[in-house]
Amino acid sequence: MSGYCRTAPGHPVHHTYHATEYGFPQRDETILCERLILEIMQAGLSWEIVLKRREGMRAAFDGFDVDRIAAYAEPDTSRLLADPAIIRNRLKVAAIIHNARVIQHLRASHGGFATWLDAHHPRDKPAWVKLFGQTFKFTGGEIVGEFLMSLGYLKGAHAEDCPVHAALLALAPPWTRTSI
Repeated sequence: MSGYCRTAPGHPVHHTYHATEYGFPQRDETILCERLILEIMQAGLSWEIVLKRREGMRAAFDGFDVDRIAAYAEPDTSRLLADPAIIRNRLKVAAIIHNARVIQHLRASHGGFATWLDAHHPRDKPAWVKLFGQTFKFTGGEIVGEFLMSLGYLKGAHAEDCPVHAALLALAPPWTRTSI
């Protein structure tokens, strides 16, 4: 069993995310935006810190609403950088605002973020990283890999002997429908 699949069950912070979210396919734009924000915020930090501050980030980023985040201006950036409930990093906050605007544009070009992901699936991780690097800000290899694994576009969220893995297979995440 992978390290996360061994340590997350029963853990006060990781258990629910591991058992009900990580690797589960999602289509809702707000959830996709949230996952991208959380992965960006995690860069250089532990996932536990991110999960502990998740509700603070949800409040600070208006429920992860793409349109509200995309409309943020300098006063909002200042507000976010002063908010102790979130991870305060100017580059990350700027990237999140920029990326919300990109997601808005994906509605016009592809019908939405989920359909944009579908249009580019299947790809291997290096190809995804390159695409995200051309499209979004602050999306390096680990961020892109974990984002896509968390949504079922890349295999590996759970070890095959993890009980959650079987539940995921029943949902037919994108990685099960194609191979790279």
